[in-house]
Amino acid sequence: MTKIGFVILAWNSENCIYSCLASIFSLDGDRLCGKIIVIDNGSADQTAGQIDKVIADYNCQSEFTCEVHKLDRNYGTTISRNIGLKRLIDEDIDYICILDSDTVVNTDAILTLTNVLDKDRTVGIIGPRMKDKNSVYQHSGRNLPTLTEKLYKVLPVRALREKGVHMEGSILESGNGYVTVGYLMSACWMMRKELLTEIGLLDEKIFYAPEDVDYCIRCQKAGYSVRYCYDAEIIHEWQRLSRKKLFSKHNYEHIKGLAYLFWKHRYMVSAVKLEREFANKKAENKRKATENITI
Repeated sequence: MTKIGFVILAWNSENCIYSCLASIFSLDGDRLCGKIIVIDNGSADQTAGQIDKVIADYNCQSEFTCEVHKLDRNYGTTISRNIGLKRLIDEDIDYICILDSDTVVNTDAILTLTNVLDKDRTVGIIGPRMKDKNSVYQHSGRNLPTLTEKLYKVLPVRALREKGVHMEGSILESGNGYVTVGYLMSACWMMRKELLTEIGLLDEKIFYAPEDVDYCIRCQKAGYSVRYCYDAEIIHEWQRLSRKKLFSKHNYEHIKGLAYLFWKHRYMVSAVKLEREFANKKAENKRKATENITI
């Protein structure tokens, strides 16, 4: 039996949280079990009522138990998710899955992701292909962002915007197995519980974004890879809050978060030095593992 702890952040999620939780409660109970931690991040709609309803409808029929934390306001993505992650540290689970509330998961995808982590200990974080209900795939695995790329993408020149998208390095929609990426959008991450113990919680100095980039960088600095898995697929009705309004708190926090990210990891216009650091750490870990086997 594979034991998984899910951390789900909900914020004004009345239209999607029921489906998200129902999909977890409906996972194959002969192969999967665990705990769900839902953080209601100060929702002002009927999110709480939908959570209560789905728990009443499914909880007694599932191998997953659910715990809900209702916050008094929106604390962003890191502080809120960390509440859930802290609750899972002492739980009897093998894996942690961070999910957005607008996702719908399935047994095959979850088992595919955990199987990769079980067989390949060099993988730190892995995520599935994601598409919306209209089967439009999302580019959720990307190169590490740079200031150059971000500037190109907002310039009023089509050729430069396209160059920025190309620099982002979005992976192909089709393929087999899994590929290494700079980072994964945190709409669906699967990782071994030990990774949380090794590299710690999300950085709470980042309010909204790019906490996903930061955590993936820290994962790779520890010598693990970040992988995008073609063989696992889930639904994600991507809300893209930062693009709904050009001048918004979300965009302001995103820009502030990027500035902090570049300062923290000492890179800005190129991630080559960082990637070299990742490669050196992986080689070091491989050498140590070989020495241990020899001994």
